[in-house]
Amino acid sequence: MNADFAFVDELVTGIRWDAKYATWDNFTGKPVDGYQVNRIVGTKTLCAALERARKEAASAGFGLLLWDGYRPQRAVDCFLRWSRQPEDGRTKRRHYPNIDRPQMFEKGYVAAKSGHSRGSTVDLTLYHLETGELAAMGGDHDLMDSVSHHGAPRISPAEAENREHLRAIMEASGFSAYDCEWWHYTLKDEPYPDTYFDFPIT
Repeated sequence: MNADFAFVDELVTGIRWDAKYATWDNFTGKPVDGYQVNRIVGTKTLCAALERARKEAASAGFGLLLWDGYRPQRAVDCFLRWSRQPEDGRTKRRHYPNIDRPQMFEKGYVAAKSGHSRGSTVDLTLYHLETGELAAMGGDHDLMDSVSHHGAPRISPAEAENREHLRAIMEASGFSAYDCEWWHYTLKDEPYPDTYFDFPIT
């Protein structure tokens, strides 16, 4: 691993994670190239910002659950290959019900050069510290649909409020939101804005 990167759980107190692309529970339907263990990796600068976000969230009764951080370029290449394969319907209903695979890239849900590969982008959500239950967000991770956009009209007031809680926490901690995905945040002052890494997560 690059010396400026670390496992997030080693530097951020009490963080929860479920590295979706290391599991069968993702839009490709199987573990993705480069994710050899279920851990989240990021730059040490990202980890410091996430520790600030964790404290901010805790003050509002929430914890942070991470789904993805650093993403090897080989994983992005795997997504591209998968998008060109014939549709088998296994994950379509849950992850991309209203578009075809190639449209994931056209509509900005998946990128051929991902900010995740620079090491300072995360996919995450909130959970309630009191119960451990995930906060209702009006759609799950990697639901590639307009309902996942910030300001989407088809969610409940409580779900919209939870999205706003997450956004306020992350922006106060130095992150920028991504309009199309309520779970996706990038560090504003990322240390490697032009570098796309490819070391595997082992």
